[in-house]
Amino acid sequence: MRTTYSDANVRLYHLDGGPEGGGVTTLFYGPLAEAMEIASQQIEDVQDGLFIATDNDVVAYLDLLEG
Repeated sequence: MRTTYSDANVRLYHLDGGPEGGGVTTLFYGPLAEAMEIASQQIEDVQDGLFIATDNDVVAYLDLLEG
């Protein structure tokens, strides 16, 4: 993710990999630090499908934790 400062505005969303392609649910719009906190509070199955989008990038939540 190129935009990594904690005040960067991001969209936290969940991609549901359902049998018909699933759907997208936005959980939060706002600062990256708050999005990370909200994401950390989700159950493991939900965390697997979480993504964070900035103005110039999209990254899986779990990839941010590994990096």
